[in-house]
Amino acid sequence: MCGLAGEIRFDGTAPDVGAVARMTGCMVHRGPDGDGLWARGPVALGHRRLSIVDLSTAGAQPMVLPRAGLTIAYNGMVYNYAQLRDELRGRGHEFFSTSDTEVIAVAYAEWGTAFVEHLIGMFAIAIWEHASGRLVLARDRLGIKPLYVAQVPGGLRFASSLPAVLAGGGIDTSIDPVAFASYMSFHSIVPAPRTILSGVGKLPPATVRVIERDGTSRDTVYWEPRFERDPARADWTDQDWEQAFIGSLRTAVERRMVADVPVGVLLSGGIDSSLVVGLLAEAGQQDLATFSIGFEAAGGESGDEFEYSDQVAKHFGTDHHRIHIPSTRLLDGIDGAVAAMSEPMVSHDCVAFYLLSQEVSQHVKVVQSGQGADEVLAGYDWYPPLADVPRDQAAEAYRSVFMDRRWPALQGLLGERWKSDDDTPSAFVDAAFAVPGAETSVDAALRSDTMTMLVDDPVKRVDNMTMAWGLEARVPFLDHEFVELAGAIPPALKLSDGGKGVMKRASRGIVPDSVIDRSKGSFPVPAIRQLEGPYLERVRTALHAPEARERGLFDPGTVERMLQDPNSTRTEIGANALWQLGLIEMWLQQQGCGDAAGRRGERRVVGRRPSLGHDQGRGRPG
Repeated sequence: MCGLAGEIRFDGTAPDVGAVARMTGCMVHRGPDGDGLWARGPVALGHRRLSIVDLSTAGAQPMVLPRAGLTIAYNGMVYNYAQLRDELRGRGHEFFSTSDTEVIAVAYAEWGTAFVEHLIGMFAIAIWEHASGRLVLARDRLGIKPLYVAQVPGGLRFASSLPAVLAGGGIDTSIDPVAFASYMSFHSIVPAPRTILSGVGKLPPATVRVIERDGTSRDTVYWEPRFERDPARADWTDQDWEQAFIGSLRTAVERRMVADVPVGVLLSGGIDSSLVVGLLAEAGQQDLATFSIGFEAAGGESGDEFEYSDQVAKHFGTDHHRIHIPSTRLLDGIDGAVAAMSEPMVSHDCVAFYLLSQEVSQHVKVVQSGQGADEVLAGYDWYPPLADVPRDQAAEAYRSVFMDRRWPALQGLLGERWKSDDDTPSAFVDAAFAVPGAETSVDAALRSDTMTMLVDDPVKRVDNMTMAWGLEARVPFLDHEFVELAGAIPPALKLSDGGKGVMKRASRGIVPDSVIDRSKGSFPVPAIRQLEGPYLERVRTALHAPEARERGLFDPGTVERMLQDPNSTRTEIGANALWQLGLIEMWLQQQGCGDAAGRRGERRVVGRRPSLGHDQGRGRPG
C-alpha cells in the first residue's frame, strides 16, 4: 500500500521540495490512486496512495494532525487498526478519518516510540514532530515494507524504493564492495543496513530510528524472534503443536482480509498458498478470486503447476484465473522485472511475480500470498543436513549448504579490482549464528533466514513485483505472532515429512491430500533457469556492454567460458550462475549507476522545482 518519500535538513536550509517531488513521482506504480506533497521548516514529505482502507480524501497523505503536532507519511497496512482506534478513543483521542494512517499517528502521540509494539501488520513509517523537529522512522518486524535512506550534504533523504532515492539526485552510486561480495556469496542478499550502492542504505527490520533536528540519531530494535523451546510448552504433544499452528495461521489469514476492497489469493498450487485458500473457505469466504501463472516449457522443465492449482480451485470453488504467459511476453517481462527491483535479485521468481502481478492487478488491489512458510517452517533442503550438527559448528555447516560460493572460489570469478582478502559474508554468518536465542543448529539457520534471507530475497521480491503494478501483497506466514509460535516448534516437527511436517499434518482435512503429498515446487520460469536463445543473448549483451567492461566486476575469461556453456554452472542452491552475473549488470545499467565512470559514480535527475510554498501541499491538510 503506497510509497513514501522525504527529506529532512540539519543545516538550517529549506528541504529540496523538487527532489522530494521527483522521488514521489518515481513511485506512481506503488500508489496510482493519488499523491501528496507537504513541507514545513526543515522537512518535506511526499506520498503516493494505493487506496485500500478509507477510500475517501480523509485518508490521503501526508496526513497532518494539528492537535498532536505531527505529520505522517506511511506505507503498509496495520490489521488491528480498528481495535487500536477503539482503545485510543477510550483514552480520549478523537479521529477525523477511518484510516489506519491516522490510528498510527495517534498511537505515536499516545505511546511515543513504543507505538510500534501495538501495531500488527506491515509498515514503513515516517513521523515528524512539529515542535521538536524530531523525525521518527520505523519499519515492521519482518521487513515486509521497505525503507531506504541516504545521507546528502546537510540532510537525509528516505523513500520506499532505492530508485526513488536516486531520483532525488546527488547520490553516490558507486558499488559498495562489501555489499557486492555479499551479493555474490549470499544468493544476492545484501543484509541491512547496506545496499549494493555505497550512497544508499536501508533501515533494518524491527527498528525505530529517532533523528534529532541536529542530525544525531539512535536506533531501537523493538522485536527479536526466539527460536528455542518454551518451558511452558514442554509437555505439548505433536497434536498440540498442530492445533496451535493451525489456530495461529487461521488468525493471521483472517487478519489479512481487512480492507475496503476485495482481497484475492496468489495460488501456486503448493501447500502454502493452498492452505491460505482452505482457511479462507473454512471461514466462509465467498467468491474468492485466485490466480495462478504458467510459462512455456524449456530445457526439459515444465513451466507451470496448473495441475495442482486447478485441483485446489475446484475443491474450494474459487473464482480462478489461470494465466498462461507466452514466450513472446517473457523477454519484455524480464526487462520490466529488473526495472522494478529496488535492488538486484537473482531469483527467477521475480519475473513470474512481475507478470502475474500485471494480470492480477486488473482484477483486485489486494492479494494474500504463501511467501515465508519455507523460511519459518524449514521447507528448504539446506535445513535437514544441519539437524545433527553441534550448535557450535552451525555457522560453518550452514555456509557449506547455503552460500552460493565460498570465498576462494569467489575471488577467481571477480575482476582484479574487486578481489579481497576480507571474507565479510562468512563473518556476517558467524556473527548472526553467535547471537543467543537459537537453541539448535536448525534453529540458528531458521532465525538467520527469517531475519535476513527472507527479508532481502523473497519478501523484497514480492513487494517490488506486486507494487510495480499497484497491487498489495499480504503474507500471513509472516504475521509476527505466528512467527513467534513457529520459532518455538521443535525442529524435528518442522523437518519431518520432508520439511514443514507440522504444517502438512495440520493441513490434513483442510486441503486435498494430493497437494500435501506432492513434491515441493516453485514459480517455474524455465527460460531463465535454462538460458538459451534471446534470453541468453540478453545476458550476453549486458555482460559485454561498455559499462560492464569498464566496471570490471567479473573476470573476462571466466565470463566467456560461462557464456559458452551457460547452463552448467549453478549456485549452491540451484540458481543459474550466469544469470546471477548478468542480472546485476542489467540492473546497474537500467538504473544508470555503478562504477562505470570510475571508483565513485553519481546519478542526478534534473527536475523542475514545483511552485509549492512551505507548509502547503497536496494531501490531508488536517
